[in-house]
Amino acid sequence: MPKFADILLKSNCVFTAAGEEPFAGFVAIADGKILCVGKGAADDALIGPDTAVYDLGDRTVSPGFSDVHCFFTGYSVGFVGADLSACASEAELVEAALAYAATIPAEKSVLCHGWNAEAVSVNGTSALDAAFGDRPAILFAAGCETCWMNQAALNKYQFTPETCYPEAYVRLLPDILGDRDFIVPEFKKYMKMMNSRGVTSVKEMGFDCFYGFTDVLADLEAAGDLTLRVNFMSQPVAADANLEYGKAMRDKFQGEFVRFSGYNQMTDGSISQLCGYLKKPYNCADTICAQDINWEKLGKEARAVDAEGFRFSLHAQGDGAIAKVLDIYETCKRDENGRMVNRHSITDLEFSDPADLERMGKMGVIAEIYPQIQSIADREGKLSMIAEKIGMDRGQYYWNRRKMADSGVLLSCGTDLPLLIDNIPESVYHTVGGYFPEGGEPFNKQNMLTVTELLTAWTKGGAYNLYCDDCLGTLEAGKKADIAVLSGNIFTTAVEEARSLKCDLTLLGGKVVHNAL
Repeated sequence: MPKFADILLKSNCVFTAAGEEPFAGFVAIADGKILCVGKGAADDALIGPDTAVYDLGDRTVSPGFSDVHCFFTGYSVGFVGADLSACASEAELVEAALAYAATIPAEKSVLCHGWNAEAVSVNGTSALDAAFGDRPAILFAAGCETCWMNQAALNKYQFTPETCYPEAYVRLLPDILGDRDFIVPEFKKYMKMMNSRGVTSVKEMGFDCFYGFTDVLADLEAAGDLTLRVNFMSQPVAADANLEYGKAMRDKFQGEFVRFSGYNQMTDGSISQLCGYLKKPYNCADTICAQDINWEKLGKEARAVDAEGFRFSLHAQGDGAIAKVLDIYETCKRDENGRMVNRHSITDLEFSDPADLERMGKMGVIAEIYPQIQSIADREGKLSMIAEKIGMDRGQYYWNRRKMADSGVLLSCGTDLPLLIDNIPESVYHTVGGYFPEGGEPFNKQNMLTVTELLTAWTKGGAYNLYCDDCLGTLEAGKKADIAVLSGNIFTTAVEEARSLKCDLTLLGGKVVHNAL
């Protein structure tokens, strides 16, 4: 007797990410896996008395999306402690922080969030010093790009309002990640938010040893409370790459939802701040990079990681940095065809040399692109910056995803969350259309991807990046039923209108984890 489906999804737009065009058909799910996928009407034999049938019309049925570059730790800081968004003055900030401090144990630092740094001015440490004395107090502004600190916090955590970013406040993370009353509910809300956008797998960057958060993940997995597949990396910040830690994490996490995914490291920075490492000097300054980069150390670290069978991701924005990273990867293990043995990647790739993208494709180095990055810029400001810093002759190679795809580079997608929050239809608007948020003329239209290429990067490419391509990333019989349903046909919706779509349904292992139908 044929097996009944637990869930049957019927749609006029089934995208399998397995190399075929979207089609009208169905996906049948049983026991958490895809039972079968077919074109046209589903066989009545699949439908039993308990089968949940979803008639989705023109909605897009897709494999679940994978975000391969997230920082939940940085995201969580934006919700820590009391919400100060209603405060309109320095005095109100102090009053609200004091009221919150009275509700928590006296030995805890006072951490708050959400005040408007553009509307509220704060001056030095004196007011917080007077209010809290030797008790550390940090009030993070909305967006967490700056904060207000007292002297006790400056002394304990050794960062400043001017260096308010995760790598700098690494000494604070044990306090945040170790507070289970805060971090467990916050992570559950985070998972729910990601599920609401069709995301079923993530690669999380965890500084050093992740400061105890791996124990939280282990407990959540044991309790069956994870609605995301979490692949985490160690990003050395306070110490060098700890290979023994990686081995221990690789051995510890062998289950369904949590895996150790290797190591991540920064190289250069933003071109807008002259910190992107270039092959030729900036137009506006006699430098190829305004920051020092220890390429020798990065190479040594990458080779050590590679020798132990781990993968490495290196963040590179300038064309010179991308070339340097490829030079490093050329010294790692490669097969007889010159391709990487381990799945090393380059993240961001803001401005690249086409010749290096060809080299990247031949080597099998994965690209982790940010397909929504254009959403935080405006046309006039971005083009002005490019013209000033590198000139439009070089600017034609900005966000050159087309050359990556044409060079055989395997594409996957990330957000650098909380820099960006996953929105797959929005990514189509920017990376297929080339539009800035305000619309108008596309930027570097010749560098854009197709909808199929982009959705394949969000699904199949992400699964490959995470070493999960054997069981995830495509809609094929036998694979795990991680599935996202968008509210319309993303392939026939005008690119200019793509942002109107949303995620209506998300399944993880055949279980509904988001339903907005």
